[in-house]
Amino acid sequence: MGFGINAKLPDAFRLANAGDDDDEVAGASVAVRGDGFLGFDGKCYFAYDNVLHEVRKADPSVSRLAFDGEKVAFNGKPVELAEATLKVGGQAFDATPALLSVLQLPSDRSKSMKSYDVDVLSTYLKINTAFGGDCPKAANAAAASKPATFVTADEMLGKIAASGIAEANLEHHDEALTVEAWTPLHAQFTGPASVLTRCLFMKDKKKQIFLLVTLATTKTDMKVFAKAAGAKEPRFANEELLWEKLQVKKGAVNPFAIVNNLEGDVQLYLDEGLANHKDSLVAFHPQDNTKTVRITVEQLQAFFAANGKEVKVAKVDADGDAAAPAAEKPKPKKEKPEKKEKPQQKPKPKKEVKEGTGKNAEGMYAKKDDDFATWYTQVIQKADLIEYYDVSGCYILRPNAMGIWVEIQDFFAKKIAAMGVEPCYFPCFVSKKALCKEESHVEGFAAEVAWVTKSGSSDLEEPIAVRPTSETVMYPAYAKWIRSYRDLPLKLNQWCNVVRWEFSHPTPFIRTREFLWQEGHTAHETAEEANVEVLQILDLYRQVYEDLLAVPVCKGKKTEKEKFAGGDYTTTVEAFIPTVGRSVQGATSHCLGQNFGKMFDITFEDRNKQSQHPVQNSWGMTTRTIGVMIMVHSDDKGLVLPPRVAPTQAVFVPVGWNKNTTQEVKDKTIAKSEELVAVLAAAGVRSKADVRDNVTTGNKCNHWELRGTPIRIEIGPKELEEGKAVVAIRYTGERVDVPLDNFAANIKDLLENIHSGMLNKAKGVRATRTEMLRAGEWDKFVPTLNEMKMCLVPFCGTEACEDQIKKRSAEISQEIAATADVDVKAPSMGAKTLCVPFEQPEEAVGEKCFRPECDCKAVSWTLFGRSY
Repeated sequence: MGFGINAKLPDAFRLANAGDDDDEVAGASVAVRGDGFLGFDGKCYFAYDNVLHEVRKADPSVSRLAFDGEKVAFNGKPVELAEATLKVGGQAFDATPALLSVLQLPSDRSKSMKSYDVDVLSTYLKINTAFGGDCPKAANAAAASKPATFVTADEMLGKIAASGIAEANLEHHDEALTVEAWTPLHAQFTGPASVLTRCLFMKDKKKQIFLLVTLATTKTDMKVFAKAAGAKEPRFANEELLWEKLQVKKGAVNPFAIVNNLEGDVQLYLDEGLANHKDSLVAFHPQDNTKTVRITVEQLQAFFAANGKEVKVAKVDADGDAAAPAAEKPKPKKEKPEKKEKPQQKPKPKKEVKEGTGKNAEGMYAKKDDDFATWYTQVIQKADLIEYYDVSGCYILRPNAMGIWVEIQDFFAKKIAAMGVEPCYFPCFVSKKALCKEESHVEGFAAEVAWVTKSGSSDLEEPIAVRPTSETVMYPAYAKWIRSYRDLPLKLNQWCNVVRWEFSHPTPFIRTREFLWQEGHTAHETAEEANVEVLQILDLYRQVYEDLLAVPVCKGKKTEKEKFAGGDYTTTVEAFIPTVGRSVQGATSHCLGQNFGKMFDITFEDRNKQSQHPVQNSWGMTTRTIGVMIMVHSDDKGLVLPPRVAPTQAVFVPVGWNKNTTQEVKDKTIAKSEELVAVLAAAGVRSKADVRDNVTTGNKCNHWELRGTPIRIEIGPKELEEGKAVVAIRYTGERVDVPLDNFAANIKDLLENIHSGMLNKAKGVRATRTEMLRAGEWDKFVPTLNEMKMCLVPFCGTEACEDQIKKRSAEISQEIAATADVDVKAPSMGAKTLCVPFEQPEEAVGEKCFRPECDCKAVSWTLFGRSY
């Protein structure tokens, strides 16, 4: 019944419930025809690669298309395909010129579609007119109106080859997401004669869009580029626009992608310095950062010409030092006699290799306020927290990161042990039967579950899930262990990893496919007892953030829509990242009620000999804590660590040495540093002495500054003579003298003051980012969000109203982004409820719900905002 499938499936496209026949999906025939049309159950759909844009604008919650028998659904909502409209859940959307995105097979032809068990076609999907009846006739009728299609990664290689670039110039390698990760591979594939490049995708306040290709060494001055390009305040554009215009994700931006700009509204520029390297070898990722094509600049320009793309050359640096290769400049020859004296001055080369200056791969060059995403990536890599891994969304936690997590573990484990919680460990696998036992619970995690389907080359009789959370893993055992009220309360906690697979844009620590966490699961005789524990645990989470990480949080209760699936209610601590105006759910404590007890038949005989289900709680905190801390405190110089979680709280750096310093003096300084390390260790301060003899003092200072060490203690011959040490404070940059007498007590006091200062500073910033709005002030809602703030509003608490606020705020955000002169960095997503704060500013009784169309009375002041 199918048409025959003849294309390859991108990783983001997955089919569910396929039968033995590869042409069947849930009993309905699905096929991609050679003419670019999709056949579904005997009907033809016009297909091309532009995906779900208009629908997402109207309803951001729509993200999935699922085939279910003869029905098609978005996120479980019924979909109707009509002549001119698409209906999702009964709501109509205007038609656009396209239909279904091309459905394609896995690149590994040995895999059948049934190995893909998640009902997802794409994060973006655009659907329009269905052609019924005889498919070939319908296809022919519409073929004339078929628009140009986007070029995929595989097709791009063909386009490049057609421009005369040999296939031998293609290299395959591990994923390289940043310039830093790419640098060693670049040298390996292209050799020392090549030049390193950078691609910048930007948008300005006049809504002009630019793709600028520069030398990596060029210090791009946005003002200089703006003048050359006639732009107004160009800034880095967001990932959504990048995908829409070039069909490429962040980390794989490349000049070849310009062929995907079908509307021709992206202006292409080459840095003048790069353009002058006509015969130099450069390398770019052809839409895929696991592949690299070697090419000369002249060949690159030939590629643009062959594909009808205009390219302009512009000077983009302020001083012109990197604008063109030195060997091709006539003017420097006149200056050479003057410059010959400079090699005698050693300071300049030293400055160029100094960490933290931004002049090489060791230092920071991205600015937190200008390009937050790149800045964050640099911090976590350069501070030795994260190493990227070859499975997307999974990361290696290096010792500096694990050191922070260990401090959090130690603090929290002691606190819950005092509450009678015991440690345990349960397997990471869960049977399908157990996972699906609680319907509303599994529905909340269905799209995120990773399944094991094979053992070697053999199919398992039943798929086994990798735990997304452990309620369904642990509670069958609870049913065996709990028999009487004497067995209660049962309080267990495990430190483990979990896997949640379904998302498209991972952010290390914040949003990852595998993460570390603790999860507590307790069972109680009464609801009162369970409710008390929910709040006790929640306050411990507050302490982790505020007393360890110096990050202020808001304690509150989640709305019915946002609560834990299958639970009675959820409490949360909400953190906030001021730079990007987004909230982060810091940790949650749930009361599950008796729901899971009923599902898993957990019963006990109460004091009256009656059979009862226990009241259960679950609570969890993840390595997301580390990401929040980094985002709140760190700066343009690198990581900034709060003292209480810093693996190294203080580092001694010997200073004051020169070529005339004797070895005896050096040995005395080192000995004193190591003596003071022991003194601090006895006082409970984690410190070390950096006595490396192959690294300069300046580089040592920059090394520890980049890695966020709270204090750097400088000690040398002069300091020993004066009986003091000079202490540099990382988070303020201040330098203070500390007497060597009573040294440990002085340092401990200083570290406590640093923690208090960091917390108070963060609280002060957060206080300016919460705005109270009343009914009648809806027009201020989205503009306030665009000011990187949260909104505290009177709210009725209904799910329908919450959905409408999120939907309408997303629409207004996109309208503002499209028509107003706003900062292109401002997010365009809708607002969701963050929590109902426990500390209410005033009674909400008598207040009308904030949404203008809602006639209900408010039940509370509720915090709304954008979130990760």
